[in-house]
This record gives sequence, C-alpha cells and structure tokens, in this order.
Amino acid sequence: MPRSTTRWARLARGLGYLLIAVLALAAAAVAWDRMHLPPEPDRQIFLDVAKTYHARIQRDEFGVPHISGPRDVDVAYGLAYAHAEDDFGTMEDVVLAMRGTLAGTKGRGAATTDYLVNLFGVWEAINARYETDLPADVRAVLQAYADGVNHYAALHPDVVPRGLLPVTGKDIAAGFAFKSPFFFGMEDQLKRITAAVPEPAKEKAPSGSNGLAVAPSRSSDGATRLLVNSHQPYTGAVAWYEAVLQSGEGWHVAGGFFPGSPFMLHGHNEHLGWAHTVNKPKLISVYKLTLNPANDKQYLLDGQWKDFEITDAALRVKLLGPLAWTFHQPVLHSVHGPVLKGPGGAYALRWAGMGEINQPLQYFRENKARNLEEWKAAVAINAVPSLNYIYADERGHIGFVYNGKYPDQPAEVDVNHDIPGDRAALIWHAYLPASRVPQIWDPKSGFVFNSNNTPFRATGPGDQLDPKNFVPTMGLETQMNNRALRVEETYGADASISEEAFRGYKYDLRYSDRSEMATLIHDLLAIDSQDADIKSAQDILRRWNRSADQANREAPLALLTSYKVLQYNGPRLMTPEAGLRLAMASLKEHFGRLDPMWGEVNRIHRGQLDLGIDGARDTYRSVWGEAGPDGRLSANAGDTLIMFVQWDKDGHLSSRSVHQFGSATLNASSPHYGDQTPLFVAMKTKPVLFTQAQLAGHVEADYVPGQVHKP
Repeated sequence: MPRSTTRWARLARGLGYLLIAVLALAAAAVAWDRMHLPPEPDRQIFLDVAKTYHARIQRDEFGVPHISGPRDVDVAYGLAYAHAEDDFGTMEDVVLAMRGTLAGTKGRGAATTDYLVNLFGVWEAINARYETDLPADVRAVLQAYADGVNHYAALHPDVVPRGLLPVTGKDIAAGFAFKSPFFFGMEDQLKRITAAVPEPAKEKAPSGSNGLAVAPSRSSDGATRLLVNSHQPYTGAVAWYEAVLQSGEGWHVAGGFFPGSPFMLHGHNEHLGWAHTVNKPKLISVYKLTLNPANDKQYLLDGQWKDFEITDAALRVKLLGPLAWTFHQPVLHSVHGPVLKGPGGAYALRWAGMGEINQPLQYFRENKARNLEEWKAAVAINAVPSLNYIYADERGHIGFVYNGKYPDQPAEVDVNHDIPGDRAALIWHAYLPASRVPQIWDPKSGFVFNSNNTPFRATGPGDQLDPKNFVPTMGLETQMNNRALRVEETYGADASISEEAFRGYKYDLRYSDRSEMATLIHDLLAIDSQDADIKSAQDILRRWNRSADQANREAPLALLTSYKVLQYNGPRLMTPEAGLRLAMASLKEHFGRLDPMWGEVNRIHRGQLDLGIDGARDTYRSVWGEAGPDGRLSANAGDTLIMFVQWDKDGHLSSRSVHQFGSATLNASSPHYGDQTPLFVAMKTKPVLFTQAQLAGHVEADYVPGQVHKP
C-alpha cells in the first residue's frame, strides 16, 4: 500500500476516534445534565388537586373567557386554565424566566434575563417574605392560579418542558417582583451601564398609554366615562389578554390581564374602574462606585474599602439539541444594591420596590374595591412602584394619580445623574409617604388624563398640580407629547362631551400645531436646496394636513421622515434632511413614488389578514410598525386592548372593548386568532358582556377546566 494511502487511512481512523470521543463526551454531558434536573412529578397529583376547584368557563362569540365560581380561588384557577388554552407557550416562558431558568429551554439569548433574576435577588425576597407580606387570601389566589396552569399542563404533557412543573404561587408572585422596574426605565439603565459601545440612536418601541376620565359635569348626558387605552407589544409576556371574572365572594371584574397574572391589571368592576399609563419619575438610583485598584472585589465607602458580597449564579443554558451546560457567573452586591461592571466602571443599583413582593396584595384589593374610599386604601398600600392611574366610578368621581413609590432622597442628590457611591449618607433607605404622591380628584374642569406626559398638565386650567409642591428629588416629568396636546385640543376643548364624541376623540389621527411633528415639517420646508427631488418632497409636505388616515398621500413621506428623525422625549436621531432623503429613497424603491397612500405603507398582519390601518406613532390612535423588506410597516405595538367604560347618570354600567387580534393568542387555527382585527382596524368595538344576563344568548362554549369542548 502506498505511503500516502496509509497516511490518509491513519488520519481517517484518528478523525473517527475523535468523533467517537466527542459524541461520548456530549452524551456524558447530556446524562450529567439530566441527572441534576429535578425529577418529573406525578401528573396525577395535579389532576387530583384540580378536583378541589369548581370553575365554569363560558366563552362568548369572540372567544373571550368568562370565568365564574363560588370562591375567588375557583375563579383564579379557571382563569389560568382558560389563559393556558390560549397562550400556554407564553405562560410557560414567563414562569421559567421568573425562576431564572429560561435559558435552559430557549438558549443563550435568555441567559441575560436569568442572570438578572439572580442579580435582583428575586427569589431571596420571595422565599423570605412570601408567608409574611402576602395575606392568606392573596396566597390562596396565587396558588389557585398556579394550580390552573398545572392542570392544563398535566393534560398536555407534550407541550411541557422538563422542570416546569409544579408551578407554584411563589412563581406567580415572582413575576410581579421582577417585571416592575422595567416599566420605569430599568432596561435603559442596564444598557447604559453595560454597553461597551453605545447603541446607534434609534426610536424605541412604546412603553406608553392613554387614559382619560370625564365626569358628569362635562358629559352631555350626565354620564361618567373612562377610557382604558394601554400601549403594549402585540404579543409576548406583557401583551393584553381580555377576560371577565365573577366569584361568589365579590370578585367581579372585566379587563386586561398579562400572562401569569391572576389579577385584572386595569379595566373595571361593577362600581369603579381605572386605566394605567406608564410614568418615569426618578425611581432608580445609580451609584458610581470607586473600586480598589489593588483588589477589584472591594469598593470605597466613607474612606474604607469594603468587600462586595459575592454569590454564584448557576445559569443552565441550552446549547444544541438535548445538550445543555451550566455556566457560573458571579453576582455582586454592595450596601447600595446589586452591582454591574461595564466599560465605565462599577455601578450599584437601587430602585423603588427593591426586595418587596406585595404588589399582588394591592392589585387584589383594587380589584375588589366597592367605592372610592376602598380603592384609595388599596392604592395607599403603595406596593405598585410606578404607573399612573386614571380613575372613574359609578358615583361620578374621577381622579388622576401620578403613582410612585418615591425614594426619600437626600436633598443634595442630583437624581438626573449618577450618584457618588463612596458616601453612605447619599444612600436612601425609606420612601416618601403615600400622601405625598401627586394626585387630582374631582377637578372643576370635569376631566383628567395622562398620555405619558407631565403630571402638571393632567386636567383643565385652574385645577393643575403646582410643581412647587413637590421636591425635585421625585424627578417628576415635565414633557408633553402630541397625544397629550391633542387631548387638550379635543376632549379639553369640548365642554359637553357626548358618548359619540368621547369615542371619536379616541381615534384622533392628527398632529397638533404645537407638536414636534409640526416643528419638523417647518424645518423640512426651510431646507434651501436646488435638488429637484427635495423640492418635489417639499411640495408634498406643504400639502400635508397632519393626519395619519389611510387615504392620505402626504402622510407616508412626512411620517417615515419623522420616524428617522424624532424620538419621544429625546434628541433628534439625525438631521431633518438626512431623514427626508432616507424616506424618499425607501418610498421610491418600494412604491415607485413619494406619495403612496398611507394605508399602502401602514399595515397590520394576523394570520391571512393583511390590512391597511389608520394611525401612527404618537397619534392618539397609536400604531407602531416595524419596517419589512418590502418597505411596508407591520403594526406590532401601540393601541392594543381598548375599553370604553360608562356609568350613566343613574350609575348603571356599560362597557365596550376591542383587542387588536383576538383571544386565541397562539393558536392560528382558531377562529379567534384574528377575529377582532377587522373591528380594530375599523376603529369599532364589541360589547363587554359583564353579567350573566348580558352573556345569555352569546355563549359559544360552556365547560369546566379539563372538559373537552369545541372552540
């Protein structure tokens, strides 16, 4: 045999042995990983537990679940089961994420969230405070909700990853504890601290909403009206799910729920309701630490080097197929709070609600409040660390609460900048009393609103909050946006608002003459250029009536330019001319003209549906879209679950709602996957069937959890 052939044969054998060794090591790693996973529980246990609950699920023509039962726990259990039928995949991800174990099924992309659960000390707080901070009735509801998830999972083992079961009440409580700071800016701070290279400036998806209430004095018919209009992503862990709950113990609500939440987060009960909007006062403190140059495990405090408290985050990460590996990352804490290191140094974080877990208590008490006094007592628990409330009730009361759990900061602290971390005196340890929270009740103007704007413009002239009454360290916002300006120009300009007008103003499509958009158009028209294309573009912009209706041919150029240039409450992303040229190039490439109709560009997709849609970013009819390769925008955030709630002059309740898709969040084969989308696009609503009398004749399915039924 030739020498070269022998050499190749040896090489082939060597590669074969190497492959066998690699496969053997991989098999050993898989076996080792599986050995260290918790054993799978007996699913019969969950089926037996389910027999202790008595819930009824009725789905109306739109698939919206109406859950009833003799006890609160029955209703919580039934809600979880119904929601799992529609969105188990998201609920599963939420539970695993809150445990800090999502990367074990989703891979390295989820490892950051798992690390943050460890960094934030979520489970240290849950394990230490669950039994003491949450009353027995709240814990019972949390566990009942978990039992509903377990029941569904036990009946559908093919969709359940190993390690998910059992879901417990603590898992549900952990979701509230972890998510809260991300509603008031935590993500921005984390990115700023850890980014080796700053991200290119770009407009962010919305974390906003509209909420508005009108008192009898401002209504043409003496009714009290509430608009619930949160802006959320269309899908995922914080996408709205609509349901109606009614227990024999007085829990009767209709509104929006997140996956993993047993409680109605905003909507209404028989007597009262509220809308949430996002606010961002200064509830996060970032302390710049001085590290010991001789020992980076120490930081300076009051002239002394102190050791970081260091623990280990064991992060199990799925690598390939069944192969997973557990990586170990240090978790650092200073006396300030959790610590992150980045290119700029080491920073400690401290935020409102850190280490606390009693948000479920507040939401449950709000859900069951029967009047303003009981509702105010629930809000005074001050466990929900941010989010505005717009309130209305059957007695004609309305109110605005710029809700926050405000740190009692030393007066010398500048909350707009990082705080020196080397002085213990600059570390806050308490909160301002709930009585200091900015709020307006029953103003003479007869309306209150918020669209993520300053709390100092929340009602009519003469009733506004006075900035002088609030300490600077609260960091109260001062900005306005187009949505807030348009409220003043629509609802605020109408002294006698009819039911028709109340709904019509919600779908306002225009930009105010006082808006950033108007300023941008002025600047675009002021460009002095001999370029024929620029002049043609300016002619189009000059004709624009500042409306985002589908038929508008000037809107695409104006709006696509604004999306390149403007960001909410921030500096411009590029020059107006640069943004205009990018918008022009996109329109020419994909539509062959600078003035297609806005409805050709602005689309909403769901299943086989591909529809043009009115609205745009920062119009009161809010629609945010992601650009696709064809140059069209596909709506993915903004207006989602919308509710119009009304108590007539005699206090009788009625409400209407619409969801951007439908109740079947993940099941594309369901008739309810996108059955509300045409209504949503047409800016129409459906009745909320709040009582059994209203539901009669509209029931599509009537069953108990675990019972086979036709959707």
